[in-house]
Amino acid sequence: MHVPDGFINAPTSAVTGVVAAGAVAVSLRGARKELDERTAPLAGLVAAFIFAVQMLNFPVAAGTSGHLLGGALAAILVGPYTGVLCVSVVLLMQGILFADGGLTALGVNITDMAIVTTVVAYAVFRGLVKVLPRTRRTVTVASFVAALLSVPAAAVAFTLLYAVGGTTDVSLGKVATAMIGVHVLIGVGEAVITALTVGAVIAVRPDLVYGARGLQQKLKLRVGGELVDAPAAGPAPVPASRSHRKVWLTGLAVSVVLAGFVSFYASASPDGLEKVAADKGIDAKAEEHAAADSPLADYGVKDVADARLSGGLAGVIGVGVTVVAGSAVFWAVRRRRTDDTSPADTTTSV
Repeated sequence: MHVPDGFINAPTSAVTGVVAAGAVAVSLRGARKELDERTAPLAGLVAAFIFAVQMLNFPVAAGTSGHLLGGALAAILVGPYTGVLCVSVVLLMQGILFADGGLTALGVNITDMAIVTTVVAYAVFRGLVKVLPRTRRTVTVASFVAALLSVPAAAVAFTLLYAVGGTTDVSLGKVATAMIGVHVLIGVGEAVITALTVGAVIAVRPDLVYGARGLQQKLKLRVGGELVDAPAAGPAPVPASRSHRKVWLTGLAVSVVLAGFVSFYASASPDGLEKVAADKGIDAKAEEHAAADSPLADYGVKDVADARLSGGLAGVIGVGVTVVAGSAVFWAVRRRRTDDTSPADTTTSV
């Protein structure tokens, strides 16, 4: 659902740019409370994983494909504020290096794909885990539903932005019907990927899943014929063999394989927005990407003739750049939190 330059007019793009910048600023502040020694390393990996999986377009209808948006996955794994930052890092890398998503439309894409999906998904997720049984399976089920609803929510958001600042004269009803219809189908794919990923992580390291925190049932003791809460036990130490390093390396390896090898077999059909834009005429005033001459434009390495090798190299480079950029951002936020919570200077003068 990467919106190219020219779909949305300049004033609306500027406003969404301000909204996106404000949301990123708020998220940087909020992420300080979410990131710790467990989630800080994972956050950069989540961004790289989202980048890799977004290269795997899957067919959803005749001549149409879809791909992961990632807001639900990021929010559940590392928290909603950090999730907004994860998807924003991915969109920035894609726009600058791979000419995917317009640069003047970066605010539109962050608002639509990072903010809307993350906020909607996490709100649905938290609502479900409060009313469902407090188990690990609940986290997986809630992840599926949250991801499923987040994608059509993003389609609705794009439709509203098009209603305000669309550059072509196309019936809003037609745009809404087409966008929401195809993105409901894409949402099913998003839900499956999100639930499988969250389920895999929670099976191995539930302590690394932000959305699973605080779901343990309190132990009850019978005292004098009445049930009372047992005293809280201290956190159990995590053995060295269960260090997050193993999870991180495994996740990075999976991301490299997906982007470098599996992506070659992804669907070549246009994604939901591209298909709707072509069918309804939304793309009539689309503009050439400012980074169209990038050595990695269109997810291929310039001057590498072999399509499989070119796409694979581009995918691996993308994963590497994204994990480095994301990790740098999240470690900086984590360090800022440490600085903010350090003991105050108690030196006095006499």
